Amino acid sequence: MDVYYTFCFLAAVSVFLGFLNQYVLRTQTTIAITAGSLALSLIVIGLGKLEIVELRDWADQLLPLMNLEDLLLKGMLGFLLFAGSLHIDLLMLRNQRVEITLLAILGTLISTFAVGYMLHFFFGFIGMPVELVYCLLFGALISPTDPIAVLAIIKSLKAPEQISIQVEGESLFNDGFGIVVFAVIYALAFEGTEPTLPAISHLFMVEALGGIALGLAVGALFHWLICSTNDHSLELLLTLVIPTAGFATANILGVSGALAMVVAGIIIGNFTRERGFSRVSQHELDNFWAITEEFLNGILFLLVGLFMITINFQPIDYVLIAVAIVIVLLARTLAVGVPFMLLKRRRKYHPYTERILIWGGLRGGLALALAMSIPAGYTIAGDHDLRHLWVVMTYGVVLFSIVVQGSTISPLIRRSREAEFPEGDPAIPAS
Repeated sequence: MDVYYTFCFLAAVSVFLGFLNQYVLRTQTTIAITAGSLALSLIVIGLGKLEIVELRDWADQLLPLMNLEDLLLKGMLGFLLFAGSLHIDLLMLRNQRVEITLLAILGTLISTFAVGYMLHFFFGFIGMPVELVYCLLFGALISPTDPIAVLAIIKSLKAPEQISIQVEGESLFNDGFGIVVFAVIYALAFEGTEPTLPAISHLFMVEALGGIALGLAVGALFHWLICSTNDHSLELLLTLVIPTAGFATANILGVSGALAMVVAGIIIGNFTRERGFSRVSQHELDNFWAITEEFLNGILFLLVGLFMITINFQPIDYVLIAVAIVIVLLARTLAVGVPFMLLKRRRKYHPYTERILIWGGLRGGLALALAMSIPAGYTIAGDHDLRHLWVVMTYGVVLFSIVVQGSTISPLIRRSREAEFPEGDPAIPAS
């Protein structure tokens, strides 16, 4: 029962921090919970060093019980991606399909290779040579913008519709694509897979196309089931089966559960919502998944903040964190800038689009969970543990992303709401 009790108390703490946020910080709930749990971590560490109360051993034993990697990658991710994609407007998504495709696929690849090569050069420069494949692995896990972090903040700030759909669509799809890229590089690094085009193509086809196909099948099946009943409670329960049994099926089959949940969520949110739910049921559907999303978000970002307790920081780690933050921001600038160099030839965009996409490219628990999935025992540059370095660097980037970028993007979005499009409707292709 230790895991269950831990989950219960963490849920209570996340709700309590969200409640306090109304009267103290008055900022976005995700940022407040992360900052609050980070403060709790620092207090626990400080009390232990002062030998007032020794909570470090207790935390070291308790937090791993939650197993952030399995909790997110094999459980919560399905719920959160499904809930986020329920509200994606398919018409708007189709209108922005070229932008989202380029950002999610080309942008993720650009960022992965930019981070990998810059990191490889930096380690060589300081006399800690690290194989390129391991640097690319870090690039793959840190490049996808976390839809959980992005959607939680962008929705609450009400960004302009065009920018919002680009940020939401990119974060949902590059999450699934990013996990596929990570899986491919992981297989090359640790599983002895030959780095040949046929081998890489096979891995990609199974993960990505398999996930999309499963999402279409699950979405179609539950569309039919929901449209076949008028029981409001049963309709909601059927939607609950999708991110549970549907996501578990994807994991068992070895296809991308993330892409499957995004596709299934878009089907349910755009087709089933109108045809299978009454007006009352639509309201219940929105409320149910909004509450579920808020509850799981709170627990996830609480765990992100508390994760600091489990890390034994070394002096060099702080330098690596600073370097990783700079490299990731530079790579994000390239990942957004290069696609928009192509896109601006065919369409006009809001003047704040690129700035918000770059600074709003938040990383969250997903990157941390991927870093934790790296096997222990691999040493690089002599005696440095690969998993420890990548987890520490990922944690630093995630915290900077949520706390600093997340809390400072509000002025950008406010100014974007006041700004006008430069020359008419941005949805009209440039002549």
